Amino acid sequence: MAKSSKKTQPKAASPRYPRWTIAATMLASSLAFIDGSVTNVALAAIGRDLHGSAADLSWTINAYLLPLSALLLFGGAAGDHFGRRRMLIGGIALFAIASIGCALAWDLNALLAFRTVQGLGAALLMPNSLGILGSSFEGEARGRAVGTWAAAGAISSAVGPPLGGWLVDAMGWRTIFYVNLPVGAAAAFIAWRYVTESEARKDRLDWTGAVLATAALGLLTWALTLWSTKHVASTPVLAGMGGSAALAAGFVVAEWKQGDKAMMPLALFGSRAFVGLTALTFLLYGALGGLIVLLPYLLIVGGGYSPLQAGFALLPFSIMIGVGSRITGRLTGRIGPRWPLTIGPILTGIGFALMIRADPQASYWTSILPAVLVIAIGMACAVAPLTTAVLSSVDNRHTGTASGFNSAVARSGGLIATALAGGVMAETGAALTGAYHVGALVAAVLAVAAGLSALATLDSQSPPLKGRG
Repeated sequence: MAKSSKKTQPKAASPRYPRWTIAATMLASSLAFIDGSVTNVALAAIGRDLHGSAADLSWTINAYLLPLSALLLFGGAAGDHFGRRRMLIGGIALFAIASIGCALAWDLNALLAFRTVQGLGAALLMPNSLGILGSSFEGEARGRAVGTWAAAGAISSAVGPPLGGWLVDAMGWRTIFYVNLPVGAAAAFIAWRYVTESEARKDRLDWTGAVLATAALGLLTWALTLWSTKHVASTPVLAGMGGSAALAAGFVVAEWKQGDKAMMPLALFGSRAFVGLTALTFLLYGALGGLIVLLPYLLIVGGGYSPLQAGFALLPFSIMIGVGSRITGRLTGRIGPRWPLTIGPILTGIGFALMIRADPQASYWTSILPAVLVIAIGMACAVAPLTTAVLSSVDNRHTGTASGFNSAVARSGGLIATALAGGVMAETGAALTGAYHVGALVAAVLAVAAGLSALATLDSQSPPLKGRG
């Protein structure tokens, strides 16, 4: 990590209730993790009940992802300015109210509207759950806390599809949204009772930067989503990407003028570590986004797997990350992030390279599972250390903003990969398998490049991570 003087690294105050603090952030973020995976298995049932076409149903997912992607940076910055606990509880409340609306939706338009509000709530709670961890812990304790948080997220994502499938079959699709209510209530109560509020910044929020960042991210997400559904670089798609680039340029200019009062101070990019971590995030999650979309599709279309079987094919991935993240988070607190973030992505790249042996007609145990396990081990080495390193690369005033920015970068990388995956999904038969192998090689190159980015930009003598005051 970038070095700084001792004067800029006072110790962060330990929370009065460290375990309850971790529990609150885990429960809050699990709302977004579980909801994202559970909704996918309910799409067919929703379509039958609300008379939605396949194109309409895709927006059941996109209506949630658009505001989430667009407002992540704003949600983190709002927590830095107005209090992270306050924004976390507000996001939970918004998410819970919208979940009730989704469960009671009388038609598809109502469902899409409430899904949009869910995305708004998730954009507030996600970066602030990490922001609270970043400002509450330091060193090995921070690595352990983030590792636990990442493990909970992986396990939540793994539990989502089987839980959702059972609820849809047993009690109907509306029940998947009621599951959010007890989880949200517990998270909000624990946060209110046990989490210490962060010190609110006295300067006013950079609303110009907030509007420009939200518009740029929202337009980019919309254009990439349209591209992924139509598989054509149409005029609206190109216009959306061009508009997003123009708004992003305007955001940079606005932040430069604001200086230290900016929502996303450009001085953060003066840190070689922060720039390297941003590049690593984009490359690694871009590579991973393609796997998540393409592997189940390959197994279903090319191998005749059922949706449930294809979902279970990725279960070892989530379990390995869940088991390994707490260990690697603690290790990062001791030795620093450079080697976990170098070795993890390179291992992930080796796993993607092994996917050139993937044959949906062959045995899953010999042609698919070995690659999935290697990718999972690599990601288990990288997920918690990456999050810990991002939080440690900025001062404690900007942990929410850094978390929101890093999450937005990860989501953008995944969206681009999903959009490009359309070219693979357009193939059939042997051509589908061949196109998947090409995509796997591209993902391998991106993942290895992510590891080399860490090797080149993180301090070779990186000490245990400290929060900066």
